[in-house]
Amino acid sequence: MSLAEKYPDEVKAILAKYPIQRSAVMPLLYLSQRETGYISKESMSEIAAMLDLDITEVASIVGFYTLYHDEKAGKYRMQVCTDLPCALRGADQFLDALCQNLGIKVGETTPDGLVTLESVMCLAGCDKAPMFQVQEGDKITYHENMTVDKTLELIQALQAGEKDAAQ
Repeated sequence: MSLAEKYPDEVKAILAKYPIQRSAVMPLLYLSQRETGYISKESMSEIAAMLDLDITEVASIVGFYTLYHDEKAGKYRMQVCTDLPCALRGADQFLDALCQNLGIKVGETTPDGLVTLESVMCLAGCDKAPMFQVQEGDKITYHENMTVDKTLELIQALQAGEKDAAQ
């Protein structure tokens, strides 16, 4: 089912807010992602057609912004900032150590399906690196001045919370 068929009132309301239709691209992407946690190629194509854009333009927006995703992931997206200022404060080594401890590579999801580890650029906390944001649906939490041990404790707490919620 298409975005326009699934959410006709919301699509109409979004389009009504923008006199220049192409400006509605980001809210439409958000609407598309809301239910599944990612934006499918089909949704990108539909949004491009709706706004008279090229699909490459829509896909480039999804690729640029860390809050849009074009692939399914774990319940939690842990996005570690690795731009130059953060790298100078050890972000690359931090990310490598997390990967080793979790037994995954950047972009992969833990075997329990809970955490996807990603590398992103600029979370606006360079002076507090290593730092990352955790996305869970619409909720985002920032974690600054992190160590591998503190991060693994956080992941264990998320796992424990999932187990508690299932009981």
